[in-house]
Amino acid sequence: MVAQTYHTAVQDKIRFPRFVSHSALLDYAPVIVGIAGGSASGKTTLAKAIIQEVGEDHISFIGHDSYYKDLSHLTIEERSKVNFDHPDSLDSQLLTTHLRSLKSGQAVTIPTYDFTTHSRTDHTIIIEPRKIILVDGILIFSEPALLGEMDMKIFVDTEDDIRLIRRIQRDTKERGRSVESVIEQYVRTVRPMHQLYVEPSKRKADIIVPAGHGIQTVALDMCVSRLREIIHLYQ
Repeated sequence: MVAQTYHTAVQDKIRFPRFVSHSALLDYAPVIVGIAGGSASGKTTLAKAIIQEVGEDHISFIGHDSYYKDLSHLTIEERSKVNFDHPDSLDSQLLTTHLRSLKSGQAVTIPTYDFTTHSRTDHTIIIEPRKIILVDGILIFSEPALLGEMDMKIFVDTEDDIRLIRRIQRDTKERGRSVESVIEQYVRTVRPMHQLYVEPSKRKADIIVPAGHGIQTVALDMCVSRLREIIHLYQ
């Protein structure tokens, strides 16, 4: 009964006018799908699962993390004091501009960010305007202009303790951080900013995906089904 009730609740959210705007479909512009949630909640995991199920030929992916502002002009000590969980740390205006360009059929060149030095690299990535544009980030629903570009909004909801464990594992393995520095940052900025910006933005979502121990299959299946319907309209 619980599974059936959840399935019905998710299905109700997927209906055409609620989930994807008429204008996006009638113009056959790329449909922008935003995936938000706390740090290490499973946003990118969900995005990868969607891409695998729907097909990478139909989807382009952009991470809000790529748009962290370049701090190469600051000293290492100054960089360590920056609040990377505050909206001001990200160039959301550039991402908004890029999404609008993609909607108009233009490819964009996005930056790449080095988390070990807190600076942008010389490497850039070209993103093509495919049928579906997936965007993920902790703060993408907190920026009004950016939120306005989203046709479909998903929030990945994961318990705080699980997210902290995942963040420690990720940042020590992938970003060269010590356990102590990860915990210090979590207490100093990650948790307070989550409560101030990320958690309230959950109300902006069309669907909330519970992901404490992995992505819910029912929610993934319904999202994939809806995206396949959208892709079918292009054919």
